[in-house]
Amino acid sequence: MAGYSPAQIADIFRTWNTGRLDSYLIEITTDVLSHVDAATGKPFVDVALDRAEQKGTGRWTVQIALDLGVPASGIAEAVFARSVSGHADLRDASRHLAGPTAPKLGEDEAAAFADQVEQALYASKIVAYTQGFHEIAAGSDQYDWNIDLGKVASIWRGGCIIRAAFLDRITHAYEAQPQLPSLLSDKSFANEIAAAQDDWRTVTSTAVTQGVPTPAFAATLAYYDSLRATRLPAALTQGQRDYFGAHTYHRTDREGTFHTLWGSDKTETES
Repeated sequence: MAGYSPAQIADIFRTWNTGRLDSYLIEITTDVLSHVDAATGKPFVDVALDRAEQKGTGRWTVQIALDLGVPASGIAEAVFARSVSGHADLRDASRHLAGPTAPKLGEDEAAAFADQVEQALYASKIVAYTQGFHEIAAGSDQYDWNIDLGKVASIWRGGCIIRAAFLDRITHAYEAQPQLPSLLSDKSFANEIAAAQDDWRTVTSTAVTQGVPTPAFAATLAYYDSLRATRLPAALTQGQRDYFGAHTYHRTDREGTFHTLWGSDKTETES
């Protein structure tokens, strides 16, 4: 939507890899984007089939997160994005669906937008690691593994597909507060994501307006907003569950478990 060529995007990623996004994945993304297909002379990403396969690691991660009751929504959406890409028949049958009519970004807008994407990517990365470490901590508690999260980050820093300079800061955060409930509870990460959030929102909303799917950006932003919200729509969900299945609910003003007689006089009973 910004009109950049793969080679130009590679240059942007190359710049990012010299800063706080320094990582193995950014590095190899630069190489893939800049690669030219020898047979056609076209950018590799323009001739490679857009159907991503899976070995199962991401799927297992999401399945275990569900088992543990951990909201790993950003990771889940990344897995589902691969899954959507692989359903060729479904995609072929959907080409006729209407899209937006928003114009592409102008040259000046595109340059500014690239900087905003860096902010959105960094913020989403913080949330993705937050969700991943939450899942590991939940598994450690569930199975009494006594996992040292700081050491996990240090091990990944030494050699892993997600190795990144960023992991050093995660190690330090858990060394300073071994019982840190979330990376977003660390003051340094919280300040950085606060500084990035406006651009994060702009990138996500611009992508929606342009009809470009950015499921991981959107899911991680929704997770961030869910954590910081004073009240969530789950209160309505509680009412719905109690209505159709008498699953009961709790109140904000007093202790106890309650059920409303929705099918009769709507009086409340206490279990």
